[in-house]
Amino acid sequence: MRLLLALRAFWVVLVGGEAAGRIRAALEQPIVPAPEPVKPSAATVRIEKPKRPLRSEAVTLLAALQREARFVDLVQESLDAYTDAQVGAAARDVLRECRTVLERLFALKPVADQEEGAAIELATGFDAARFRLTGNVVGEPPFRGRLVHPGWEAARCELPAWSGGESSARVVAPAEVEL
Repeated sequence: MRLLLALRAFWVVLVGGEAAGRIRAALEQPIVPAPEPVKPSAATVRIEKPKRPLRSEAVTLLAALQREARFVDLVQESLDAYTDAQVGAAARDVLRECRTVLERLFALKPVADQEEGAAIELATGFDAARFRLTGNVVGEPPFRGRLVHPGWEAARCELPAWSGGESSARVVAPAEVEL
């Protein structure tokens, strides 16, 4: 408040004359404090953070790949004691079953319809999330090149909903106990 009065006095001295009288009259109006903002009560406003799911969809996918294809077992197994033929034979079944899981959950399909090695042209405004340019990338579109990989996109995403409890939310495969 003292600072405000000091500024008023300084202004009057600085401006002076008739303008100072008008300014002084305006400044001498009582200062009415701004009304306090109305704070909503906790009963009227309840903003809740969205609840995080108990289980990550990534763990659900990993659990499906393990349950139906034994994917985690193959990846976690030390392969040093096995021949290449043994590893290949084991991997064949696991990979076949992984493909079945991915097809059921995601219905994967190629991003580009052309065969690998085919000529392809990307017009101005192409979607950089659908096509990644490699090699000697210079200039502006349209770009002409050779399709190295057709990419993959999910036609659907239907992961099963987690129905377990919090303590088992990160379990990829339960421990098995034979009785």
